[in-house]
Amino acid sequence: MIPTLTAQAQVSDNKVKIGILNDQSGVYANYGGKYSYEAAKMAVEDFGGKVLGAPVEVITADHQNKADLGSNIARQWYDTEQVDTIMELTSSSVALAVQALSKDKKKITINTGGATTDLTGPQCTPYGFHWAYDTYALAVGTGAALVKQGGDSWFFLTADYAFGYSLEQNTSNLIKGMGGKVLGSVRHPLATTDYSSFLLQAQSSGAKVIGLANAGLDTANAIKQAAEFGLTANGQRLAALLFTIAEVHGLGLEAAQGLTLTEGFYWNRTPETAKFGKRFFDRTGAMPNMVHAGTYSAVTQYLKAIQKAGTDDADAVAKVLHEMPVNDIFAENGTVAKNGRMMHDMYLVQVKKPGESDVPWDYFTVLATIPGKEAFMDPAKSGCPLVTN
Repeated sequence: MIPTLTAQAQVSDNKVKIGILNDQSGVYANYGGKYSYEAAKMAVEDFGGKVLGAPVEVITADHQNKADLGSNIARQWYDTEQVDTIMELTSSSVALAVQALSKDKKKITINTGGATTDLTGPQCTPYGFHWAYDTYALAVGTGAALVKQGGDSWFFLTADYAFGYSLEQNTSNLIKGMGGKVLGSVRHPLATTDYSSFLLQAQSSGAKVIGLANAGLDTANAIKQAAEFGLTANGQRLAALLFTIAEVHGLGLEAAQGLTLTEGFYWNRTPETAKFGKRFFDRTGAMPNMVHAGTYSAVTQYLKAIQKAGTDDADAVAKVLHEMPVNDIFAENGTVAKNGRMMHDMYLVQVKKPGESDVPWDYFTVLATIPGKEAFMDPAKSGCPLVTN
């Protein structure tokens, strides 16, 4: 007699284990860090703590922005700690390394902190997904807005690793495509404290806009020192290409006022986002940015995919992730393209003046909504080998 197959759900190791791997002690500690870990735990709690009857566990580690350390942690998690998926992955060099390892291990990664478009471009994988934002979206938002306002000549201060290169390249391509000019660039080490020589080069270039192709404390420190050098007082504008509410809070409205940025999430945009933001604030003391809210969304969608697939098998879950729309506090009618890019609306925002902020953390005025199909690169042009025209 041939046994019949049942529809019994399959969960490996009788548990689902999610790893949040990011920078928790360096320049991106507030940008992602422990706050992304809390967002992931919130998502699991809101899902009920279980999927297909199996408990869900979240663990975390600090990769210190080192690709080799990140890869070693990921390998240990996969080989000895039964981790099923790794998420967040702030720092593009780490994100690329872990995504490549995860392909070999047939494990899903969902990047919410890493920014380079290579994740869904030449280095895309069947198990790699990119959620909150990327360098193309930042260029389309902030870069295009400043060019339209007359900022048609640029000089870049660029973080000297994969993220910085990708952000500078994407923004440069957009500026040139709109008829603007890139007068030059200079690269600085990650977590540098002295920007004087870099800022002097930017100042002497005569560019109307100084593009800060960096993030976290690097961007905040560059803005502070640019003010000390009198760059903005002399008519040059700063473009903080990746700057979130976490960094605005750290810098303060007095210093940050007037900056134009691109965000994938703003807590005070709708009643639903405000409710989530206040819940997040109650447990962290900070309002969420797009990395934190994006991590909540990624964890939630991953658990929904397991539920729908009836298994945590990576191939089955990846298939469902590509098929399911994303509707939650982060994205409305988001879709996942063949290259793993989650397409969703982005928001062009301006930092308020101190007198315009009515409540704590009420820092942004939303200037425009950028539809997902405009905000993100056409998958057919991404260079991803998984995409066929």
